[in-house]
Amino acid sequence: MVIRTIRNKLLFLLCALLVLPTLGYAQSNTDGGPPLDSERIPRVEKPWSIAERAILEPRENNGSVLGVWSTCAQAPDLCNAWLEFTDYLLQDSSLPTRDRELLILRIGWLNGGAYEWAAHRGLALSVGITEAELENILEGPDASGWTDWDSTLLRAADELHSNALITDVTWNKLAVRYDKRQLMEAVFTVGQYNLVAMYLNSLGVQFEEGFQGFPL
Repeated sequence: MVIRTIRNKLLFLLCALLVLPTLGYAQSNTDGGPPLDSERIPRVEKPWSIAERAILEPRENNGSVLGVWSTCAQAPDLCNAWLEFTDYLLQDSSLPTRDRELLILRIGWLNGGAYEWAAHRGLALSVGITEAELENILEGPDASGWTDWDSTLLRAADELHSNALITDVTWNKLAVRYDKRQLMEAVFTVGQYNLVAMYLNSLGVQFEEGFQGFPL
């Protein structure tokens, strides 16, 4: 019994140590922008190779491509494998768009993913997430004003970030509304955008013109 208690306390301490640096990292980014001041891996530029063109041409808009795409195109095989998954989550997922964006924005904030946040901010507003709610996402599931459902979604993202495990209580609340596929997609969405924050932050992908970072 004593050994189990000590083990549980050590596990709690380890989880706290894993979470706090990430939260501090996000909040120490005082201008709300990317954590690095310059790119580590540059975006690919025209003229594109055949492999780069296959990735970027369909995503080109008015002659430009977002850095999230043009940076990953530096490794076309890796990029294609990743894009198949991310395109599924953005285009074919059965999650309501508002639910998906709440999950994405919360895990983006927890990881200091300013580019991720900025890229999804407009979409979030377009599906009914308000400016006040954007600020509440930073505070988390216990912020005032959330419905029980929205709070449950944010808590699921928090639990996956902290322990890589949704608790039974949160899972059962999600299961009241979600079918099996949606339960799986919720987990995969948080996992995917955890990866996206790591990618964008570590490679130093810089903001696009007009991007707005975390509300400060």
